[in-house]
Amino acid sequence: MFDLASATYHPITEQIVDVLCKKTLNSNRLFFRVQVSYFLAKVASSMRCTLNTLDRGKIPVNVYALNLAVSGSGKGHSTNIIEGEFLDQFKKVFLQETFPYLAQQNLIDLSAKRANRNGTDPQDELVKLEKEFNNTGALAFSFDSGTAPALKQLRHKLLLANAGAISIEMDEVGENLISNLDMLKVFLELYDQGLVKQKLTKNTADSQRAEEVEGKTPTNMLMFGTPNNLFNGSKEEELLMALFDTGYARRTLFGTSSKEDIQQEMTPEQVFEMLTDTTSSTTIAKLSQHFGMLADAVKYNQQIQVSKDISLKLIAYKMDCEQKADKLPEHEEIRKAEMRHRYFKALKLAGIYAFVDETPEVTTAQLLSAIRLVEDSGEAFNKILSRDKNYVKLAKYIANIGKEVTHADLIEDLPFYKGTNAAKQELMNLAMAYGYKNRIIIKKSFVDGIEFFKGETLKQTSLDELIISYSNHMAYNYLSEPISFSNLMQLCQMEDMHWVNHYLVHGDKGDGHRDNDNIISGFNTIVIDVDEGTSLEEVKVLMKDYTYFIHTTKRHTDETNRFRLVMPIQYHLKLDENEFKEFMNSVYEWLPFEVDCQTNQRSRKWASNPGITFSNEGEILDPLAFIPKTTKNDEYKKTITDLGNLDNLERWFAQRMGTGNRNNQLLKFALLLADTGLDYQNILEKVLTFNSKLDNSLPEIEIHSTIMRSVSKKLSEK
Repeated sequence: MFDLASATYHPITEQIVDVLCKKTLNSNRLFFRVQVSYFLAKVASSMRCTLNTLDRGKIPVNVYALNLAVSGSGKGHSTNIIEGEFLDQFKKVFLQETFPYLAQQNLIDLSAKRANRNGTDPQDELVKLEKEFNNTGALAFSFDSGTAPALKQLRHKLLLANAGAISIEMDEVGENLISNLDMLKVFLELYDQGLVKQKLTKNTADSQRAEEVEGKTPTNMLMFGTPNNLFNGSKEEELLMALFDTGYARRTLFGTSSKEDIQQEMTPEQVFEMLTDTTSSTTIAKLSQHFGMLADAVKYNQQIQVSKDISLKLIAYKMDCEQKADKLPEHEEIRKAEMRHRYFKALKLAGIYAFVDETPEVTTAQLLSAIRLVEDSGEAFNKILSRDKNYVKLAKYIANIGKEVTHADLIEDLPFYKGTNAAKQELMNLAMAYGYKNRIIIKKSFVDGIEFFKGETLKQTSLDELIISYSNHMAYNYLSEPISFSNLMQLCQMEDMHWVNHYLVHGDKGDGHRDNDNIISGFNTIVIDVDEGTSLEEVKVLMKDYTYFIHTTKRHTDETNRFRLVMPIQYHLKLDENEFKEFMNSVYEWLPFEVDCQTNQRSRKWASNPGITFSNEGEILDPLAFIPKTTKNDEYKKTITDLGNLDNLERWFAQRMGTGNRNNQLLKFALLLADTGLDYQNILEKVLTFNSKLDNSLPEIEIHSTIMRSVSKKLSEK
């Protein structure tokens, strides 16, 4: 592991970032560090700063950067502050004095070389070169878009001048990506050494092919984007990922900023103080003067030395990154490429720091500062790659929109919801599958042949906050408040209390009227009424895996057990009256014993009774399969239909039979019957009956030799 314990961020960068955070009210320092890196690179590369390395020769310094931020992050304002205030003097001196001077000197040198080679007059050659230079247009200190031919023309001007750099600042990359694709491909080639392969053009009388000028032209790139507009499943998203794959991942510094970074909880006075902080003005004035001095021609073509010691540290970092990359899964090729090449981005950035700091060689502190920022960039890149897949976006969209939507709505609102009907259906199926694992339910319904979807993000149930309303009156004065599992069990043992597993209108004031129209949608507890046919002991055995409590009702006797089974469910569900009935009916079908199926009303009240109670701790019941209008409920209903010839208890065990699990479940079935007090013959008859209903039944002799032998042993132990 490469040691960054002593690493700090670049001091001048941090001074600028301090100002930007105050001026934009954005606290995300990585976002601005990446942005500042681009502008520092613009300064150093314009002055043709190069790194003189012992192992790779001369390397031009430059930066490619991609900053993704929500609207209001201050990307435009911060850019204006850097270029218009911090770099104003550099730009003025460089464009008005330094570049013209350097260009003229290089044109004179070129004319002398051509004259010597061609045996012509140097002055004539200079006139030709000056005309060629002027025909390329004015120098663009930076630009926001362009074409590949225009880029090559600008590059030709810089080659003639042997000064300056190519710098693009592209806002809203998602909107401009396609139109600038050809140019971006050229930038990809220019990054490493500032070199590009020339395209051969036909030489004609009307179009004379210019003589090629040798040299390097450093290039810089700053791209901004809004994540929601870029990563929306559109063609632009696919294109950006393709650019990452073809080499931009390894060449680019990454930053991100979210709405949480924008300072909101501030008074007007605090905002005013930050915006008018005098230290910001002082910093701007000091650094503006410093950058202006860096534009002096004496700073031109500085070679920053990379010592053996620095080279060894860089190699160690490179090896560390390669080891980490090797541990990534094989399919993570983009991540691997970005990680393996972090060292090269760090090297170029360290050279930029050296130029800005005016040190003749890269220092350890500068290298570590660069590596630290590159590592932060890598983490931001991983966040970008870990963005939600299209089916995840679809699930979250349906859950958050708060209303029913149709396919037409989804096509209009979501760029990625496209393709054939089969493709859209597959996307919806994936969204539903994702939802079930991530507390999102998507309900489907049909009205006049039109398919509607409605989603909801489910709230996890806390056993300390079960939803109930209770009163000492059957119909009035209900108080709605959360109650713990243990306190609800105590309430059920009190005299003359009544409760409902929903909140009621005005229940927060203790004035709730128990009426169906007053029910507030939302519950996280179900209540099961067992009047006869099932014993307490049988239920205890069958439900041993779940959290529940039982309390007997007033008509309970030892001969005929009558009780209520109260079970919390994993999520807070909001179902209307009809949906609740369907939900409870599915629960009734799922239970392994007969229950009162007429208690499926939301306004149903339950009476307390100081009788027998029993509680059990296990898993909290997952209700997703019971929620109507969902795919999972459709699958569950089909299962119930397929097992329609079985009674509740048989169905309970049949649903748990998988491959190679039939014998085990039949044995559990038989042993449960033994626990309920049945004798050997009755158990045998019920086991044989159950077995005969199975598609792949066991031979009767196997039932006698294995299952019933265990039953016999258990009965003998009683």
